[in-house]
Amino acid sequence: MTDPDDVAALLGADGPFARELPNFAPREAQQAMARAVQHAIAERETLIAEAGTGTGKTYAYLVPALLSGERVIVSTGTKALQDQLYFRDLPKVHSVLGARLKTALLKGRANYLCLYRLDQTVREGASFDRAQASQLAAIRAWSARTRRGDRMELAEVPEESPLWPRVTSTAENCLGAECPFFEDCHVVKARREAQEADLVVVNHHLLFADLALKQEGFGELLPGAQAFILDEAHQIPELAGQFFSQSVSARQLGDLAQDALRECGGVTGAAGLLLEPVEALHDAVRQLRLAMDPLPPRGPFHQLEGVAAVREGLHGLGELLAALTDLLASQAERSRGFANVYERAAQLCERLERIAEQSSEQDVRWYELFPRGFALYATPLDLAAPLRAMRERTQAAWIHASATLSVAGRFDHFARQLGLDDPQTLSLDSPFDYARQALCYLPQGLPDPAARDYTDRVLDAVLPVLQASNGRAFLLFTSHRALRRAAELLADRVPWPLFVQGSAPRHRLLEEFRHSGHGVLLGAASFWEGVDVAGEALSVVVIDKLPFAAPDDPVLQARLDALEQSGINPFMGWQVPSAAIALKQGAGRLIRDVHDRGVLVLCDPRLTTKGYGKLFLASLPPMPRTREPAEVRAFFGDAATPRIAAAGE
Repeated sequence: MTDPDDVAALLGADGPFARELPNFAPREAQQAMARAVQHAIAERETLIAEAGTGTGKTYAYLVPALLSGERVIVSTGTKALQDQLYFRDLPKVHSVLGARLKTALLKGRANYLCLYRLDQTVREGASFDRAQASQLAAIRAWSARTRRGDRMELAEVPEESPLWPRVTSTAENCLGAECPFFEDCHVVKARREAQEADLVVVNHHLLFADLALKQEGFGELLPGAQAFILDEAHQIPELAGQFFSQSVSARQLGDLAQDALRECGGVTGAAGLLLEPVEALHDAVRQLRLAMDPLPPRGPFHQLEGVAAVREGLHGLGELLAALTDLLASQAERSRGFANVYERAAQLCERLERIAEQSSEQDVRWYELFPRGFALYATPLDLAAPLRAMRERTQAAWIHASATLSVAGRFDHFARQLGLDDPQTLSLDSPFDYARQALCYLPQGLPDPAARDYTDRVLDAVLPVLQASNGRAFLLFTSHRALRRAAELLADRVPWPLFVQGSAPRHRLLEEFRHSGHGVLLGAASFWEGVDVAGEALSVVVIDKLPFAAPDDPVLQARLDALEQSGINPFMGWQVPSAAIALKQGAGRLIRDVHDRGVLVLCDPRLTTKGYGKLFLASLPPMPRTREPAEVRAFFGDAATPRIAAAGE
């Protein structure tokens, strides 16, 4: 076991990192976090560590993890962060420490090429358009040379290509050990490597999918570990909700029907038996979706049950699915594929019955509509209990790290959501000098955020700031409607290039924004976090409203009702803390390194007119605040800037 002070010393001014890595800056906060992580791993404790932007938290947990002598699983928020951690950060730490440890990268199965499904797709010889035919040829050529089968390697086939779902597997359609390509399977190889490794890098989706599977009594994908380190841990409450939910979607039913017909090709007489019931199922799904048309895009289950055509459609769908399941049972022994399709049908049947028929006080039943489909869910009302049970089963250290976990210095909200009863906590300020590097501007005279012309008025207040900064801004919105309105208003009024979320893939928009030098990027939810633009390209971050969760979320509504019944004020006890954490994420886009300078523009007047506004402001990094446009101009040095057209010109 490594002495905690030694771990900190390794990251200190006289340590190997300072000697061997160019641009490495020793930071006290990083060393303090490394000591706390080392202690948590050794004592199998639960730790919540909030480390402000620039702390260097990745090294602060990787160094003690690699030196602990324990099996460690590190989980990140996204696949992009996972790749960055595994291919960039981990090799550097590994090399500086000279650690002789096996590391592995493990992603969800949809990231790996499935040789069986590629073979099936090629054999089917479906009529693809020219673009898809050339993508399939590229995938075939790559399949012969790839070692990992990770689709990230093949940049020439876009991530959103409809071919990927055809040549990757899902937990439902994988044939497992029965598959003729099992020995060469990329998923199996990746899992074997993970089971033999001392440190495995996964993402939250995979971690929770695995832990939820274990709960249902299936085999585990990830090796038992003595420590779990969750980076970007602020995402955990929402993700855990997804994984402890039961769901049935139009897409799952469509895939099931399609795969059942696919299997008929190699089994005599199966098509005659299944064609009609499969078509009836397709038709029932389509009719049910049509009956749901008048309903809001999402809502509690009782809204569905209130529409007679939907109620009847759900009942009919259940009966058709049960009949198809019985027919598939009769074919299950005739091929490996049919055995798989039968198991999936039986599982969907059971889930549909649970969601549609059984109301339980522990679950929130709700629905969501998509342009061509729908999904039905049963989500646990309280996640604390299943999460607590899951952690107790592992008997491991659990370390939760993020730049945004506290609200006005307290961790109660995060700890309550995850059922963390008595965690160790650590709060480390960012090493950035916010007092000198940043300014928070609260424009005066804006109307209530519910006002019809609110977005128009926000832009009137923001244009002088953009003029002073010469563009170089992120405008972050809490709704897509406000985003579209702002894009419309700005199109003719500013001389800088505009980058609007939805007009191109996120990574391309960011790349073009960085290169433009003076761009203005308009983004909603997905741009509030995980976006890193250091340097002068980004000097202003505007946030239009406090990011309270959408009131149409049926799960949130049920949780707020439950809090109220238990005597907790749901607004102050849940909505404000959740929104404060989201605001910190958005504000965190502004200062990304020691040389950055910038202005954070918070437009929502409730920050100064409502008592709870103080909580939001107290949760932000300590930067000077102003309500005077002149101080914003002075911050940017009154630089000569292009003229902006007034509204209506």
